[in-house]
Amino acid sequence: MDNIVDSLNKAYQEFVAAAGNVLETKGSSAAQKTESTDTALESFKQKWETFGLACDQAEEFVESIKQRIGSECLVDEATGNSSEPSTGLPPISAVRLEQMSKAVRWLVIELQNGSGTAAAHPSTPFDGRFSEDGGQ
Repeated sequence: MDNIVDSLNKAYQEFVAAAGNVLETKGSSAAQKTESTDTALESFKQKWETFGLACDQAEEFVESIKQRIGSECLVDEATGNSSEPSTGLPPISAVRLEQMSKAVRWLVIELQNGSGTAAAHPSTPFDGRFSEDGGQ
């Protein structure tokens, strides 16, 4: 995480410096188009793109952490390890939760591929009745 923050900070500082350079170059050339203003603008464009990429990477990292935290909360809630008030649903085993998660992932893949045969797939051991989890 520190690398991402450092990268974002560096890209931002370079972007701001390039913006300042454009202003200085424009000011010293009496707002005329010169080779130095073109160079400054090109550098500004490159720093803008680099900063945008750094922002995208930081956003991807934040999204991955949000998903991980959400998954951990889901597992805690489903297995009864949560300190939050229960939803009233009986807890299920972590193994059963993993089986259901795999079944859902398989269904999503099948739906994305448009085959429509996911429900009949023999490797999907999904039983919506939760019969083995009732005693926990």
